[in-house]
Amino acid sequence: MDELRRFGLALVAWAAGGAGAGAAATVARELAGCGVRMVVLVEGSSDQVALEALATRYGRDLDAEGVAVVPLGGAMSIGRFLDVCGPPGLGLPLAGLCDIGEERHFRRHLERVGLGSGLTRAGLETLGFHVCVADLEDELIRALGAEGVQQVIEAQGEMRPFHTFQGQPAQRERPVEHQLRRFMGTHSGRKALYAQALVAHLDPGRVPRPLERLLAHV
Repeated sequence: MDELRRFGLALVAWAAGGAGAGAAATVARELAGCGVRMVVLVEGSSDQVALEALATRYGRDLDAEGVAVVPLGGAMSIGRFLDVCGPPGLGLPLAGLCDIGEERHFRRHLERVGLGSGLTRAGLETLGFHVCVADLEDELIRALGAEGVQQVIEAQGEMRPFHTFQGQPAQRERPVEHQLRRFMGTHSGRKALYAQALVAHLDPGRVPRPLERLLAHV
């Protein structure tokens, strides 16, 4: 495991608190001085996969650039992560990605640690924090279109499970875009699988704005 990945795992353990937090903090502090240039805080592993996949498409290696993309394990953890890697802790440059429903949590905690005051959406973007409407899966579905997403699902050999999902009583009357979004969250690991697959099929001119702007910032 390379040092940047070890750094990310140490940050997660430090932010989680508990008996191992002290040791994790020591490891994170040591590794922070070994080429960590920026920490990008994202809500989950699928967001991490999407950002890293897009970087690869653009010929970038975020690990080699010292950019640690760290999943929070849920937006409500943003405060703890800002405490450990933001101004109260390591004081590293930060960026991030969140869903529109969690924007207020990000804004409140960024202001709390001194990274802004009265932050607007534009203010968040200036800091390097970008907001997905409604979430990254929704952004990717709109970018590719429902037909394009179904082509990706077919390439993954999952059209039959998707059709079965569409036939469920709770899904039958819903728009196909909603069905696609919900389908991606039905199994553990499916969001990450499709985050990578959908990014791989994006037209360069149709990259969702939050993802494109975040990558440009880092």
